Amino acid sequence: MKKPILVYRGKYIESTHNIHVAVVNKEGKLLYFYGDPMRVTFPRSSMKPFQAIPLLETRAADSFSYSKAEIAIACASHAGEIFHRETILDLLGRLGIQEDQLQCGTHTPWNLTSYKELLRKGEDVTPVFSNCSGKHTGMLATAIHMKEDISTYREVKHPHQQRILKAIEDICDFPKEHIKLGVDGCGVPVHQLPLYNVALGYARLASPDSIKSVERINIVKRIRDSMMEFPEMVGGTNRFDTDLMQAYEGRIVSKAGAEAVQCMGLVEEGIGIAIKVADGGTRAVNVAAMEVLNQLGYKDEKIFTDLDRYVHTPVLNARKEKIGEVRANFRLEEGSSPKK
Repeated sequence: MKKPILVYRGKYIESTHNIHVAVVNKEGKLLYFYGDPMRVTFPRSSMKPFQAIPLLETRAADSFSYSKAEIAIACASHAGEIFHRETILDLLGRLGIQEDQLQCGTHTPWNLTSYKELLRKGEDVTPVFSNCSGKHTGMLATAIHMKEDISTYREVKHPHQQRILKAIEDICDFPKEHIKLGVDGCGVPVHQLPLYNVALGYARLASPDSIKSVERINIVKRIRDSMMEFPEMVGGTNRFDTDLMQAYEGRIVSKAGAEAVQCMGLVEEGIGIAIKVADGGTRAVNVAAMEVLNQLGYKDEKIFTDLDRYVHTPVLNARKEKIGEVRANFRLEEGSSPKK
């Protein structure tokens, strides 16, 4: 059976990955797919742009004078670089709360330079290093603005988590009573729904004009534009989302999720893309994403050359020598008429 992602060691295939892809336009037509486009999936951090909607709709972002860069970091899985941390700490100061009120937990920052500097100082990681600290700060900002309990902001019954659930229901066109809930790595609810509906959400993020509410159209545009104007806030140095949005300069909005999820929105076309690597193998997801863009006619020779480490992800040994690569080996299939 043909495998869509191949991992080579030298000239020999060592491993393979299965993937599922949904490509949907803003009207709801499934344009292309691979595998099962209706696969029920936890998009994980790919949902962060939608989780940021209530931050703007409640006027909390305006109340606390959020800049575009700060809206972008509310949607981020950032690398914990100094400019990420300083942005979060500045926001916390404006909120009048302490860092330990972030309930996202801690982990080693993805940016090794930041981590090595921490080790040299003999210091430990704190919540602002968490890739989700921007999202949690936005949740706290909203709860404070709405005069709600901030100690329980991450619990599913909290009014803010219910606002998020309703926003996801609307933008992804999927009834909230059918959205299954789990707990994300940072402790907040995480939402499970079909890839098709996630891709539809990204089509509407890319081109919000099909959203019924004029107010929400403007809010979603602010989120999209903030992410594309400040892509370094969304990821960081040598991160796929950042590099892709910088390379395509206002044509693509992009957000990864844990366990090998990648979502993208094509702005001019109003097309959303949702990708899930079945086994959670992150080495496969960027290769799959670049191949989908290639097949959709988004291959720019200069951009693909500049982003070659994502097009053909190298397999390295302990000496940092390339001894293989990850390659795409699939063809998208044409989809169906708009969903009824």
